[in-house]
Amino acid sequence: MADAYLTALRMLARRELSEQQIRDRLTKREFDEADVAEAVARLRQDRSLDDRRVAGAMARLEILTRRHGRMRAERQMKAAGLAPDLIREALEATLADTDADELIAAAVARRLRHGQTIQDDAHFRRLYRYLIGQGFGSSQALAALKAHRTRREE
Repeated sequence: MADAYLTALRMLARRELSEQQIRDRLTKREFDEADVAEAVARLRQDRSLDDRRVAGAMARLEILTRRHGRMRAERQMKAAGLAPDLIREALEATLADTDADELIAAAVARRLRHGQTIQDDAHFRRLYRYLIGQGFGSSQALAALKAHRTRREE
């Protein structure tokens, strides 16, 4: 048990991980299931492992640092094994302090560097697919691209 616990602590010293990520990584390292369960329980008890804290950190990383949209952030958080209620709570808290229009405008600007314009419908569709892949909603992506096109035409 001590080895699984210490191994998990070393993992957590590098970065925040969810309970599911710790379980998966310890299992992959071939620790006994009982040792993994005991290590996770001890980590929860000493508050080294807290999925609520991880959800908040992941939401801030995905939205504020990586500048992804809500849906992509949600996918990443689900992949980390976080509970849906924690995901929703963390995303709502992060997005409450974030201007969604500014976020998607920054994504469009990243893609259209040096004052580049949307050249044709095919280019518009590529940009739309890019924004959807970044986790922005369909209507949000269309509105941002149309607004960018309108601003450039003026």
